[in-house]
Amino acid sequence: MDAEAWDERYRGAKLVWSAGPNRFVAEELADLPPGRAVDLAAGEGRNAVWLAEQGWDVDAVDFSAVALEKAEEMARERGVTIRTVSADVTEARSVLAQAPLFDLALIVYLHLPWPGMEEALRLAATSVRPGGTLLLVGHHADNIGRGHGGPQDPDVLYTAEQVAGTWRPYARIVKAEAVDRAVETDEGPRTAIDALVRAVRV
Repeated sequence: MDAEAWDERYRGAKLVWSAGPNRFVAEELADLPPGRAVDLAAGEGRNAVWLAEQGWDVDAVDFSAVALEKAEEMARERGVTIRTVSADVTEARSVLAQAPLFDLALIVYLHLPWPGMEEALRLAATSVRPGGTLLLVGHHADNIGRGHGGPQDPDVLYTAEQVAGTWRPYARIVKAEAVDRAVETDEGPRTAIDALVRAVRV
C-alpha cells in the first residue's frame, strides 16, 4: 500500500490500531532509561506517545500525513509532545541524518518486500548511537500457516532470524525469537505469531 492508500485507511476509523502501546514494546522497554527515540513507520503514534509518556524525546516517522495528524492529536490529548516526520522509512536517511544519533530505534509491524525492509532495518541500525537499543516487532512468516491475522503475502513477512541477520553487522543481538500474541476476535480468542528482535548497537 502506498501513502495515499494508508491515508484513506486511517481516515476510515477513529483509530485503526489500539491507543495503548504494543505489549512487547511495553515489556521490552519499560525499564530502559529514557533518551532520544525514533519510531519508524509510527502510524497513529500509539508507541511513540507511550514512549513520550515514559520521558522519551520521540521522533515519529511515517509517510501517511493522516496517521501523523492522529499521532499529534493523541499526544496532545495525553499531555505529551512528539515530533512527527513525514517520510517513507526507506527514504528517510537524509531526514534523520540531520538529527543526533538516537538512543532507541523502534520498528513495529512494518512489512515491505525484503529489499525495502532491509533498507529500513539498516536505517534503524545506523540511526542509533553505540550502546543504543534496536527493537523490532512484526508479523512472523509462520503466522500465515499457524497464526491469526496480519498480511497474507509471504513476500512481506520475515523471521526473527532474517531481521537479526541484517542487524548483526551493526549490533549485538540480545533476543531473536517467534512469540505468541493473544488476539480477541468476534469468534473468540486467537493467537498471532510475531517476530521479536532486540539488539544493542556496537
